[in-house]
Amino acid sequence: MSYSVMRLKPLLIALLFLSFSAAAQTLPTATVYGKVTDEQNHPIEMANVIVTELLVGQTTNARGAYEIQLLSDTTLVISFSYVGYEPKQVPVRLKTGEKRKLDVTLKSTMTNLPDVEISDRAIDASSLTRLDAKKASLLPTMGGGVENLIKTLPGVISNNELSSQYTVRGGNFDENLIYVNGIEIYRPFLVGSGQQEGLPFVNSRLVNNIEFSAGGFAAEYGDKMSSVLDVTYKKPRETAGSLSLSLLGVEAHVEGTAGHDRFSYLVGTRYKNTSLALNMMDTKGSYRPNFTDVQTLLNYKLNDKWDLSFLGYYSKNQYYLVPQSSSAETGMVNSVLRLDVYFEGQELDNYTTGLGAMTFEYKPNKDLNLRFITSAYSAYETETYDIFGEYWLGQVETSLGSENQGNVVANLGTGAYLKHARNAFYAQVYNFDHKGTKVSGDNVYKWGLRFQRQNIDDVVNEWNMVDSSGYSLPHPMDDIGNMPTTLPDITLDMFHRSHNTIGVNNIDGYIQQSSTFSFEGKGELVVTGGLRANYWGYNNKVYVSPRAGIAYKPELEDRDLVFRLSGGVYNQTPFYRELRNRDGSLYKDAEAQRSYQVILGSDYKFHAWGRPFILTSEAYYKQLNNVIPYDIDNVRIHYYADQKAHGYATGLDFKVNGEFVKGIDSWASLSLMRSREVIEGDTAGWHYRPSNRHVNFSLFFQDFIPNATTWRVNMTLTFGTGMPVNDPMSEYYHPFKFYSPYRRVDIGFVKQLISDGSSFRKGNPLNYVKDMYLSVEIFNLLDIPNTVSYTWVKDVHNNSWGINSYLTPRYVNVKLVTEF
Repeated sequence: MSYSVMRLKPLLIALLFLSFSAAAQTLPTATVYGKVTDEQNHPIEMANVIVTELLVGQTTNARGAYEIQLLSDTTLVISFSYVGYEPKQVPVRLKTGEKRKLDVTLKSTMTNLPDVEISDRAIDASSLTRLDAKKASLLPTMGGGVENLIKTLPGVISNNELSSQYTVRGGNFDENLIYVNGIEIYRPFLVGSGQQEGLPFVNSRLVNNIEFSAGGFAAEYGDKMSSVLDVTYKKPRETAGSLSLSLLGVEAHVEGTAGHDRFSYLVGTRYKNTSLALNMMDTKGSYRPNFTDVQTLLNYKLNDKWDLSFLGYYSKNQYYLVPQSSSAETGMVNSVLRLDVYFEGQELDNYTTGLGAMTFEYKPNKDLNLRFITSAYSAYETETYDIFGEYWLGQVETSLGSENQGNVVANLGTGAYLKHARNAFYAQVYNFDHKGTKVSGDNVYKWGLRFQRQNIDDVVNEWNMVDSSGYSLPHPMDDIGNMPTTLPDITLDMFHRSHNTIGVNNIDGYIQQSSTFSFEGKGELVVTGGLRANYWGYNNKVYVSPRAGIAYKPELEDRDLVFRLSGGVYNQTPFYRELRNRDGSLYKDAEAQRSYQVILGSDYKFHAWGRPFILTSEAYYKQLNNVIPYDIDNVRIHYYADQKAHGYATGLDFKVNGEFVKGIDSWASLSLMRSREVIEGDTAGWHYRPSNRHVNFSLFFQDFIPNATTWRVNMTLTFGTGMPVNDPMSEYYHPFKFYSPYRRVDIGFVKQLISDGSSFRKGNPLNYVKDMYLSVEIFNLLDIPNTVSYTWVKDVHNNSWGINSYLTPRYVNVKLVTEF
């Protein structure tokens, strides 16, 4: 593989010029400052202060204070909001150089719950990161959505822009918890590549609040070993909606109230089609990916004490491919191999998912909240393909000046392979939950109990056959002039066939207490302790997981600091994927995987260049016992279910968040990690785990375009060192080399067309439009080829060759977003 660095120089220069353009801005400005308080005149920390027309803003400090710079001589609307309070909008128009004080009081809403109040505290014993859902819509990413916002955080790793999956601190995709309104969400089972995955569950247009923890989370959350993403959908207070049109699909949502605000509805639907982007990849053919979903959240207030809500979800994702040809290169500058493949056949994958959840909420008083949740989840997935490929593997001439430069000059092997699959997976999960919260002075008590029923029906029928030069492998030694005395049987390179049905009953619960201690003149201390217990019906065992956390905020005049220490035991019982061996059979003697975690962190708020910033730092150590070895091919996890390993993950995470450009929030994340394991019975000893990435850096950056007040730029940048590559022929997980580093820059140019300050003639339908903007997004700006997996082929001597499978090249998307 080779490409000219000189071709990238103009793009690099343009990117650097854009990043530093803010320093040259000379736009006339004015300043608004003030304080945000509640009805008792208490300051509200971390309240959102956003200039609606420019989609910029900041959060208040510990004293509820804010200061924001605006464009002068322009009517702008400043929006003040915080979870559990009614948002407030104030129009302002300032003269050049004017400095105006604007204090705002936010009113508490009747939907404010005790547990929500506590989870939104500025001081939390566990390291929960709170994110603005609006930024998920602004991200210039191929997938968009909340999950791609999570990928920019420290400790989070992703090497596939087509997938919403991510790994956290040395774990894998199956170790991440996702909750929507308290309902646990499950990831697809049969999806093998990012282009098949479709739409993630969380619809960013419906989101009100996002909280994320990369480890050390409290007992109230579940039993996964890596992370928790807790999403809360909106409770509408007025009629509104949105429509988004792009080259990648369509999104729409509507929300509103009825019956004197006793009933509220929130409905969203999405359609995604990535065929234009996929046709630019190495494998050419007819791509027809069609991904559709619809979600709804209905709320009804029965009386002052009882609320009823229903969360519904249905998705149908279909991936159809008729491949034609593929050409890929690998190697070094002076040694390049090229694999050319010509295909026959097709692939058709279907993934249908449904979820229904009913929540009864009882609030006898402001200090007690009881919830009763029943939910049913269903997934039906099929994977069918018959792909015949004929390949030519050759040596490419790399000598400069050679008339054959770039051409194949030596044939290293020709052959063919046939891949066949008829796989089907059907899962039903029923949950019956109770969750409670009791506030008593400076103490908060939480508890929960859940019964779960899992039904799985899994059919595996797949095989691969490989030959070279027309001879099936293995090929006997040639003996010129003589026929071989024995002919080998025709063997398949891979053959899996099984049919498994299981039903498992599980019970889990938790108790938790959080206490706040205030020391006059010395600061504030929050201590949280809890205990989880989990009965797993597959092996009839009970696992206990104690967890604790402590946070201290000293009262300092010149510094704003919070120190945290958290940790505990995390017992993750297998769902189903971890039980299945590579041949499709189930491992009968499975145990829960266990992680002991300790996290030490701090938050430091400071000012630089006269602007606010927050530096978050965390050091962690995770001891891993009884873990199941695995490897990752694209986004498919292959477990060695009958093997056990122990290991560790340790590292440092840093994030600096603030106004790199005045009035706009950006952040940069840096992660340093080392994760290793040793497999029982494997003489090879210690090796790196599949998701080990020594260094990962990500940046979300926003800027204005000089002298163009209605234009802004959003950019994401990711760099990550290479992750391990497994030996596909080994009976154990044996990494033998590393992927090349993952490098990617995505950029979006946003033009504000209509805002709250816009006015039109009476009767013009645009008067109903609150916000409209046009975005031009350039994905993979530098056109860097990133390797996601290897295609393994063989020559006649049964030697294996790994050829890079690349992700998407540079692609331009246009998106129009309208909010009503």
